[in-house]
Amino acid sequence: MTQFANSPALDLSTHRCLKNLAPAALIEYAITAGEGRLAANGALVCMTGDRTGRSPKDKYLEDTPDIHDKIDWGKVNQPISPERFDRAHQIAVEHLNSQPRLFAFEGWAGADVNHRLGVQVITEQAWHALFASTLFIRQGSASDAGDGNWQHDWTIINAGRRRLTAEEQAELGLESGLLIAQSMAKKTVVILGTEYAGEIKKSIFYAMNFDMPEQGVFPMHCSANVANDDPKNVALFFGLSGTGKTTLSADPDRALIGDDEHGWGPNGVFNFEGGCYAKCIKLSKEGEPQIWDAIKFGSVLENTVIDDETRVPDYDDGSITENTRVTYPVDFIPGAKIPSVGGHPTNVVFLTADAFGVLPPVSKLTPEQAAYYFINGYTSKLAGTEAGVTEPQPNFSACFGSPFMPRRPTEYAAMLTERIAKHGASVWLLNTGWTGGPYGTGSRFSLKYTRAMVSAILDGSLAKAKCTPDPVFGLPIPESVPGVPSEVLLPRNTWADGAAYDAQAKKLAAMFRENAAKFPMSEAVMGAGPKG
Repeated sequence: MTQFANSPALDLSTHRCLKNLAPAALIEYAITAGEGRLAANGALVCMTGDRTGRSPKDKYLEDTPDIHDKIDWGKVNQPISPERFDRAHQIAVEHLNSQPRLFAFEGWAGADVNHRLGVQVITEQAWHALFASTLFIRQGSASDAGDGNWQHDWTIINAGRRRLTAEEQAELGLESGLLIAQSMAKKTVVILGTEYAGEIKKSIFYAMNFDMPEQGVFPMHCSANVANDDPKNVALFFGLSGTGKTTLSADPDRALIGDDEHGWGPNGVFNFEGGCYAKCIKLSKEGEPQIWDAIKFGSVLENTVIDDETRVPDYDDGSITENTRVTYPVDFIPGAKIPSVGGHPTNVVFLTADAFGVLPPVSKLTPEQAAYYFINGYTSKLAGTEAGVTEPQPNFSACFGSPFMPRRPTEYAAMLTERIAKHGASVWLLNTGWTGGPYGTGSRFSLKYTRAMVSAILDGSLAKAKCTPDPVFGLPIPESVPGVPSEVLLPRNTWADGAAYDAQAKKLAAMFRENAAKFPMSEAVMGAGPKG
């Protein structure tokens, strides 16, 4: 392990650090320690304390000369000095060394054996080790197509129960008792003060987003699946949390490759993970049967209310958080693609949850529009996904994942544009947000209609549809989609007040133009944006 200034080594002696335990053993340890309890469906239910979502304002990246010019520094990528990073590391290590028992997971991120990283997660909580074991690729599992020789690339030191004192905050120049600090040079992540397991997941995604471009792999915040009867019919679904990546990629007629994080390399797409991390607020067996059935022994429910007597989960109860989550191995989805690799995609779908309620539900993008909407990454932050977000907020997140992208957005956009052109993929914008009015007045698009639009995209029929450009955004809107009422396709028609729609559309168009001005784009790409 990398040595740090003034920091002791982690005590990982075999008598106190239990490595790569089977899920059943980790579940037993977690229940015995009071970290969680079993739901009636067999899932382990755990609580994450006062942080029930990511804490992006508490995330920092070590600033070193070898990476400085490669990073898009700003509110997302906040710098921390090597000295302060080492001090945070010291605090975390001393805390973990004081614990009677530790748990370690050692596995992989990346289903393509030519492009993967060896991941080590060290934690004091058994359920966090179970989370890592469920989410990443376990050595020797069906998802591991390698030769069995694990290599150590990245380490996550998870001291989530240890909050920084006021003195330590002052020493580190922080305003919070939480810290997620990451070092590309040391290939180490330090987590202090938050038990939200999503920080483990996203830290490795952040690492892959920095490391993979240098291997010729385009890292993507997307889900992916492939037709059961056609291995060339691969689809990608880009989008931030809550836009439908997991829901829309879980399709009984298609094999799931993965639900959130992928690479597009020389041979096609591959999952970075070995599991899925799905939102389960309002989950129902009728609406999302594959996810419902995947919640069983070996899966982990976070912040989900269960009945004290029956232990049955109440997925409609958001009293703890709207960001209730479940983690399960990808092979819990029937017919999932194992190992999680596929060919080059035929269709690329950008998912946006438009809180203004003015974007069309589906539109086919030109190459220039694809570049424009990808680099702007418009959506809405949904309740609970980040600390302090209690209702949908319009948000531009470059590349549909700026909180996880250390490099400049234009670098990722160039990789996407190159691959779309080379492999002839069709690109679509799919609005899973509001219709008939903005948030608070309108309603979310029907999942039934959204699935019908996706089906028409994936079977190739929608590519042949006649389209009419939206007068404000210029987006080509199909005149008909099988199974979808025609009035739903034209957003203005769904509003009771057309003038109110016009005002909201112009407002969002102006926000697009203001955001787009931040990025160096060609005249053709800039001209593909909103017209109104």
